[in-house]
Amino acid sequence: MDANYPVFAICGFSGSGKTTVIEELVRILTQRGLKVAVVKHDGHGLNIDHEGKDTDRFFKAGSDVLIRGPEQSFLRMHRDVELSLEDVIGRIGPYYDLVLVEGHKGTPIHKKVWFCTDEGEDPPPEASGVCRKLRRDEDRLNIVLSMIDEWLSEVWLRQPVYVGILVGGKSTRMGSPKHLLPINDSTFLEHIVAIAETVADCTVILGEQSLPDELASLPVLPDVPGLRGPLAGMLSAVRWAPIASWIFIACDMPLISKEALRWLLDMRRPGVWGILPSLEADDGKVEPLLAYYDHRAGHLLERCRFPSQMQDYENIIFPRPSADMAKAWSNLNVPEQLSIVTSSKTLKQKEEQ
Repeated sequence: MDANYPVFAICGFSGSGKTTVIEELVRILTQRGLKVAVVKHDGHGLNIDHEGKDTDRFFKAGSDVLIRGPEQSFLRMHRDVELSLEDVIGRIGPYYDLVLVEGHKGTPIHKKVWFCTDEGEDPPPEASGVCRKLRRDEDRLNIVLSMIDEWLSEVWLRQPVYVGILVGGKSTRMGSPKHLLPINDSTFLEHIVAIAETVADCTVILGEQSLPDELASLPVLPDVPGLRGPLAGMLSAVRWAPIASWIFIACDMPLISKEALRWLLDMRRPGVWGILPSLEADDGKVEPLLAYYDHRAGHLLERCRFPSQMQDYENIIFPRPSADMAKAWSNLNVPEQLSIVTSSKTLKQKEEQ
């Protein structure tokens, strides 16, 4: 089972109360803003449509049927090929914060509890990996909820964090490639890479440009063909490493600081798929670069024409950094800005943080 898609199973014999507790768990977790899916094993066959309805007739004629309504959709499929639970989780996992499983007692799952019937029986031998047995007279809802809260937060923080540095611009206003501009006996790009590597499990260059020899070992990804701007590099990254969470940084942001990166990462939590800072309280503008994207945000990015459109989706937050920290989001686009910055001690101070 892919550890990047959290799965929690509630197992037990018929009549043990699994469905009642799962229903309450879903209600509580979705009210918190989490996106939750439930996978149920039914050994008796499915009866989910009305006899004679057009959708039932289409299905019985041999087609798979997708039904779309104002507030919900439903896909009914024939099973020509047996799908394992792992196959199912791999398909739906990127769209949910948590998958709850009812049943599947013999399937290896990250977290699994056993609900006893009134007899208080032990889990059968085939129920492998059960981490806790819960009797009917215990407060099973709150016990399981506490287990999920603690475990899910740990899973969130274990996700790999990649940093993608965008170098694909033409630097027209600056007059020369911005990623190669000199800063403190180095270049913009080397300076940003050094800071990024303090938090990154992997640092990736996004865009095809000449690079300093010192960075030759870093992965370099070309932009997605047919797209322009930062989105071309961002989509290239999430397609290359779809189970990684990403921080994307422009190569013209030399005031980036370790403090700003830690600030972003400290706000990770279940239910948050993107962290796009807002530097001004009332203008509605958010910063899509030097911003954090959980791996679940990948399919949302695919729908965008511009990265800033991510603010239109649920599960995205827009925190405001302190005035001093906000300098990290400064873009240097013209030579006059560069001369002001390099004449100060700002960069040295940022490197020391």
